[in-house]
Amino acid sequence: MAHKQAARQLLGKHPLQRLPSPSRGASAVLHTIGLASFAYSFNYLVTHPNPVNESYGWHLQYLTIIGLSLATTTFAIGLLADLTLSHRLFQMKNILSVASAPMECLISLLYWGLRAIDPKLVMPEWAPPLEFSADLSFHAMPAISLVVDLLFFSPPYTIAFLPALGLSGVIAFGYWFWIERCYQFNNFYPYPIFDLLDTTQRVGLFAVSALLMTTATALLVWLYALVNGKDMEDVVNGDLKKAKSGNVKGQ
Repeated sequence: MAHKQAARQLLGKHPLQRLPSPSRGASAVLHTIGLASFAYSFNYLVTHPNPVNESYGWHLQYLTIIGLSLATTTFAIGLLADLTLSHRLFQMKNILSVASAPMECLISLLYWGLRAIDPKLVMPEWAPPLEFSADLSFHAMPAISLVVDLLFFSPPYTIAFLPALGLSGVIAFGYWFWIERCYQFNNFYPYPIFDLLDTTQRVGLFAVSALLMTTATALLVWLYALVNGKDMEDVVNGDLKKAKSGNVKGQ
């Protein structure tokens, strides 16, 4: 096994990883483009202020902005890994991706789905409408960038179902407790849909969101295998159990 691990390190990437990363080539370009889009989104919040700018919790009351912050951290570490060719930073990026990519997929699904039903469910009446470019930057580009990074510049996820469900549950209900605290100070919810639900219904909404995020993780695992194949060598060598233990470093 030692010679196989050495060979993988010489290749500079996981056997299923399509393109080299960390790399000062295409990987660095992707992370730079992603960070430029994320910076545009944050700048938009400052240059187009609304009452949320002065409220408790700032725009971090929005799951969209929390997800954007996590995506920014993921890509910033990814770019640092590209520039320094640091495998340790690359591992950190991959670990963060396990949370940030499914979370951004969930955000895009919920936002565009609820908006298709009724825009007033996600946009308060007092909030100015988003410009189209900003709407895409907030609610589409993070998910697209992270999925592309996973499919072409990362090793496969190997997180099992229960850890994925636990992670999703912590994020979903952690966010619920956060917005309830913000409500105590601001007397409004960031998303109008929360005003339409009672406590029991909100619990149901966050539970469903946790399940959807877990499903997003499973779909990303499936999509990765569809695009890149499966590491049959690990299965033959009896490493499948190890792969399902939650190791996400691509080792």
